[in-house]
Amino acid sequence: MKFTKMHGAGNDYVYVNCFEERVDNPEQAAIKVSNRNFGIGSDGLILIMPSEVADVRMRMFNSDGSESEMCGNGIRCVAKYAYDHGIVAKTEITAETGAGILTLQLVPGADGKIEKVRVNMGAPRLKRAEIPMTGEPADGRIVSQPLNILHTTFTITCVSMGNPHCVIFVDDVENFQVEKYGPLIENHELFPRRTNVEFVQVISRTEVRQRTWERGAGETLACGTGASAVCVAGVLNGLTEKKILNHLSGGDLELEWADDGFLYMTGPAAEVFSGEIDLAKL
Repeated sequence: MKFTKMHGAGNDYVYVNCFEERVDNPEQAAIKVSNRNFGIGSDGLILIMPSEVADVRMRMFNSDGSESEMCGNGIRCVAKYAYDHGIVAKTEITAETGAGILTLQLVPGADGKIEKVRVNMGAPRLKRAEIPMTGEPADGRIVSQPLNILHTTFTITCVSMGNPHCVIFVDDVENFQVEKYGPLIENHELFPRRTNVEFVQVISRTEVRQRTWERGAGETLACGTGASAVCVAGVLNGLTEKKILNHLSGGDLELEWADDGFLYMTGPAAEVFSGEIDLAKL
């Protein structure tokens, strides 16, 4: 299987061009290639595929083999790959994902290759049933609600960006025990499909610092859908403006919850290396 290793702000995946390659068991392939000791090493596997309704289609699998609806950093890399490798020849494209069809604006660098991508992430979904979460009312919002974990009460705000997110604002994110509380919240009974968890420190009304416990992958260096959810949660809690700079462990993302109701994310996409791997030997 031919592959390309790419990352967006340090959120790294193994990408396979399924216009040319075939992956019969992507769940198992994701587990094998993601292993950082015995495989290639990544947060998961992303397939770049033909689409009947968009320029390209993305399927994304976490390092534990589970499939996710969307990946904000991953979709930027899909757009870069599609342009740089000749699948598309335009700087505004559409991509089919499990969260719907997204529109992406591509920004070429001096060498003609894509350096940055702006993504219309769509409108945030705020109803309990849309996230999804258990409980009533199904059309209610979860904004600044208490959640008890190990005798600690967290204040959570939940948002779906096509995949579920639980945002928690903390005073000192660098020293917060993400590895302790992240998996407990991810797998809490409130979230029937599990959830991504963002721990966020507000620096100013236009700047935040985020650490992410990603569903099915553990702590990752960045999460684009999570950064988008953080932008929404900051506004809903009156903590930030609608346009912010988010400092993630792997780099910065620009977010804007615009007046049209859509969330726009701008960030880098980088190709690291390409190669071939025999999955049968892993």
